[in-house]
Amino acid sequence: VITIGENAFYNCDGLTSVTIGDSVTKIGDYAFYSCDNLTSVTIPDSVKTIGYCAFYECGILTSVTIGDSVTTIGDFAFSWCPNLTSVTIPDSVTTIGVGAFAFCESLTSVTIPDSVTMLEAYAFYNCTSLTSVTIPDSVTTIGEWAFYGCKSLTSVTIGKSVSEIGYGAFKECNIDTI
Repeated sequence: VITIGENAFYNCDGLTSVTIGDSVTKIGDYAFYSCDNLTSVTIPDSVKTIGYCAFYECGILTSVTIGDSVTTIGDFAFSWCPNLTSVTIPDSVTTIGVGAFAFCESLTSVTIPDSVTMLEAYAFYNCTSLTSVTIPDSVTTIGEWAFYGCKSLTSVTIGKSVSEIGYGAFKECNIDTI
């Protein structure tokens, strides 16, 4: 198996864990969409692409480890995973897609690696438990509404290469330090 296809495990409520083989290079759109009982995911180093809404609305997903070959975290890939507390983003990632972690209400911290150049719109929208974020020098654009509604966000470090901060990027945050 080299690809987990679109909708492969769509709405599989009985799925509690998954082991993705080292031959898989792509996780397709909606592959694990709304797998309500999936608790953790380790994406191996062989995977290069995480598709659109791949793990969208996995209600009790708590942790995600993303392998070292992923370059793009697709749009809405982990949106509406309200119990996601931990995510490891590797140095291979260059783009964090639109709404990739939107509504991950339990996510408390995230490390954005030096490889990321773009935080798309709504990337961490309404991550209400997120307390601090460091945006590395590699990032040039922070999309509109990227951190909107991150009510616990009190500390933000923005790298020196950021040339554009989109509309409402930090609206409804309680930032004390930038």
